[in-house]
Amino acid sequence: MAQDLCALLREKKLISIVRGAPTEKITKIADAIYRGGFRFMEITFDQSGKTPHAVTAEQIRIVRDAFDGRLHVGAGTVMTEAQLKLAAEAGAEYIISPNVDTAIIRATKAAGLISIPGAFTPSEIAGAYQAGADFVKLFPVDCVDLKYIKAVRAPINHIPLLAVSGVTPENLGDYLKAGMAGAGIGSILVKGEDVAADNFEAIAQRAARYVAVVESI
Repeated sequence: MAQDLCALLREKKLISIVRGAPTEKITKIADAIYRGGFRFMEITFDQSGKTPHAVTAEQIRIVRDAFDGRLHVGAGTVMTEAQLKLAAEAGAEYIISPNVDTAIIRATKAAGLISIPGAFTPSEIAGAYQAGADFVKLFPVDCVDLKYIKAVRAPINHIPLLAVSGVTPENLGDYLKAGMAGAGIGSILVKGEDVAADNFEAIAQRAARYVAVVESI
């Protein structure tokens, strides 16, 4: 099952990152993302305490139940095994972190879920993959240029990397052509002002622009 989902992510390439959204709007956000062509949606844990972790878990559960496998939901910014447990119990299919924590990676794999930790250097990337990560997100990717990406990938091009932070429809193609396996897109796609104004059509239209780039390559 996990390997099938990995294959689908390699095909679809895009993960929508949703953070701080009101629970009463999470299904409409998910619907907009889905209508735009995305098939993966990450709902992030808030480490500041502003949004209780139980609320994040409930949002994961709501979307998972509403879409019944049509939209694959994962948990983001997972930094403790307690958060991993909450996410798994809520039905998350993959676990994304901003860092490399081998304990989280191994616990994720033990739970039968896809592991996507964040890394920045070749040593971090290789260490995450050796610990069992399925993908590694290069984060923050907008702090480096394409030369860095190509240089990093040269000796470790067997490791699938996802570009995360600052990915736009305009630069997505460059990242994919540089060898990235996919990308995660956050507030550039799901803008807070659109959520506040219930302008979900704008989110769907932006999502479609990203999908069009993937389909053109």
